[in-house]
Amino acid sequence: MNDKVFTPRVFSGIQPSGDLTLGNYLGAIKRFVAMQNLDYETIYCMVDLHAITVWQDPTELVNSTRELCAGFIASGLDPNESILFNQSKVAEHTQLAWVFNTIARMGWLNRMTQFKDKAGKNRENVSVGLFAYPTLMAADILLYHATHVPVGEDQKQHLELTRDIALKFNHDYRTDFFPITEPVIEGAGTRVMSLRDGTKKMSKSDPSELSRINLTDTPDNIALKIQKARTDPDGIPSEINGLSGRPEATNLVNIFAALSDLSVEQILIQYGGKNFSYFKKALSEKAVEELSNISNEMSRLMKDPSEIDKILNKGADRAKEIAIPILKKTYDIIGMVR
Repeated sequence: MNDKVFTPRVFSGIQPSGDLTLGNYLGAIKRFVAMQNLDYETIYCMVDLHAITVWQDPTELVNSTRELCAGFIASGLDPNESILFNQSKVAEHTQLAWVFNTIARMGWLNRMTQFKDKAGKNRENVSVGLFAYPTLMAADILLYHATHVPVGEDQKQHLELTRDIALKFNHDYRTDFFPITEPVIEGAGTRVMSLRDGTKKMSKSDPSELSRINLTDTPDNIALKIQKARTDPDGIPSEINGLSGRPEATNLVNIFAALSDLSVEQILIQYGGKNFSYFKKALSEKAVEELSNISNEMSRLMKDPSEIDKILNKGADRAKEIAIPILKKTYDIIGMVR
């Protein structure tokens, strides 16, 4: 491990590629806000360069990037406390990614399960960017010497690759320049599943609108989607082992726990023995209570795109103050004439 002491700094990002979902909120943004209020410097990015590893409509991408920024702010991220910016405004991300392309090994990237899942049988026809996605993600993180990254389980392998790249760079160049970043994976809501299939992650790309709750949904839509969420014939168990083999029930209990800032055990004590119609009504009320203010504030912010752009520009300037010296030092270490 690296013995050098680094400033406690958090980096994470979300792709601006469609509506923000309850999964984005509970699995990422809510934890971003919590870490903003701890003893960390926090940097949160709209990773638009990652988004274009698959085709994006340019007009929709512009809107989605602004909407993601609005979602961050509406959820409690303060642009004066956290650095908020979109990735493409800071060119140092791609410059460091190229350096890391020379550090990472093909075998490492070939083992990335997310690439295999996304590429499927069409592996030879996907973009080079989709294959090299993890080296850009490593650059995103290490460009700021981030010490901690809140990630979902599906991104844990990418963070392990980031650690491998940092270790190999430090070893090859006999330095302790890059930190060995720690993942932050915790809480019931770190992996929110589809409301229609508890074995699949809630996704904005799912063709069924009933599979997900969007942060822009109205209270009536939220209640309808929870009411129609797939369950099973049994009710809510009183103990956690009663959820075994019941992915849909587990998902709804996890969502309630995450929205309430309670443990799964506490939710089961409160609702154990109740039927799903009773439980879903209570869950709907909690979801509407938590999300309606966010939805309203997002709508207000999106009425003034120029103000969002100012926030992103200011955030990019602050990000560059950290990134530029780190990239320059990286170039010095590898022997680039400047």
